Amino acid sequence: MKYKKILVLAPHTDDAELGCGGTIAKFLEDGSKVFVAVFSTAEESVPEGSPLDILEKEFYRAMETMKIPKKNLFVYKYKVRKLSYYRQDILEEMVKLRSLIQPDLVLLPSGQDVHQDHQVIHSEGVRAFKNLSILGYELPWNHITFSTHSFMELEYRHIEAKWKALESYSSQIKLQKPYFTKEFIEGLAKVRGTQINKEWAEAFEVLRVHL
Repeated sequence: MKYKKILVLAPHTDDAELGCGGTIAKFLEDGSKVFVAVFSTAEESVPEGSPLDILEKEFYRAMETMKIPKKNLFVYKYKVRKLSYYRQDILEEMVKLRSLIQPDLVLLPSGQDVHQDHQVIHSEGVRAFKNLSILGYELPWNHITFSTHSFMELEYRHIEAKWKALESYSSQIKLQKPYFTKEFIEGLAKVRGTQINKEWAEAFEVLRVHL
């Protein structure tokens, strides 16, 4: 089945690119429309000395790199690590997105993701979009386990597009997080590809799929 409109729900800036950037690149290449909703710009935890809006600006640069139109982007300013305080508000925003976009596929954090903000976006996303196809993307540093139910086969150009978008986050690269390197991005994609006897892939938890 070809999905025409894909909505990616990201707790924070960079989660969409880290979790499913290669898949986003492939969907765009295939002519699908991709929409991205970010629920926190993490102004309370930006690197010391950085402008409060640095992550928001980096997000828009990353999306521009991926050629996702600004009109397809939705940025909310809920406080980082406190999304649970705003569950109902977040759910209501998601319901609005459902009506506005009418997506046929939703990508969101896996239900096995232990980060508190990611758990909120997962649970409220499932509530808001329960009648649609939903896949959970992988952020391994937040998982104790991860169910590799589904895979998106990718080409190296999709991995390159993913990393090029992530390079927009200079503030995060400076922190030298082990998962924010080209080597890690390529390595994980190689592992997931090997699992399906392909060269490159991203893995997803299946929550609901319309065939």
